[in-house]
Amino acid sequence: MKLDLNEEIALPAGVNAKLEAAVLKLKGPKGEVSRKFSYPRIELKLESGKVVVFSKKATKKEKMQMMTFVSHIRNLVQGVQEPHFYRLKICSGHFPMNVTVSGKEFIIKNFLGESVPRKITLPLGAEVKISGTEITVQSPDKELAGQIAAKIEQLCRITNRDRRVFQDGCYITKKAGDKN
Repeated sequence: MKLDLNEEIALPAGVNAKLEAAVLKLKGPKGEVSRKFSYPRIELKLESGKVVVFSKKATKKEKMQMMTFVSHIRNLVQGVQEPHFYRLKICSGHFPMNVTVSGKEFIIKNFLGESVPRKITLPLGAEVKISGTEITVQSPDKELAGQIAAKIEQLCRITNRDRRVFQDGCYITKKAGDKN
């Protein structure tokens, strides 16, 4: 059964939206994000303080994709008001590892006694802070913050060792969207 679907996402005060082609750009007090929304029979438009996502004669597949777009837009709106953050914990039981952020590089030295430091390049749009044994990743873009946290966690991946004994690494302890 094909229905006309229409979802509206209200934009709070202080959040400005701009729609160019299929790219939605949001600017708020805590940051700026943009994302491309492209699907054949789903359209976006801006109407007096709200983003409208609609589809005429939508099938189940289009309804699912439309609701995914709505969730992404809500995350973008939430991110420009208050940035999404991930918290990671540094655990080192065997060797004291040194974790630093230098410019656009995240560096872990002396991980399990390795002489070559492990590094990743941090993309623009996210902020990584280290305080003691805690790493905080903040970004107005939820996916970017999550991707950086996952890369940091994967940077400390241990192979060919017993995971019950070698528990060194950086582990995600709090995700964006967790209630606690």
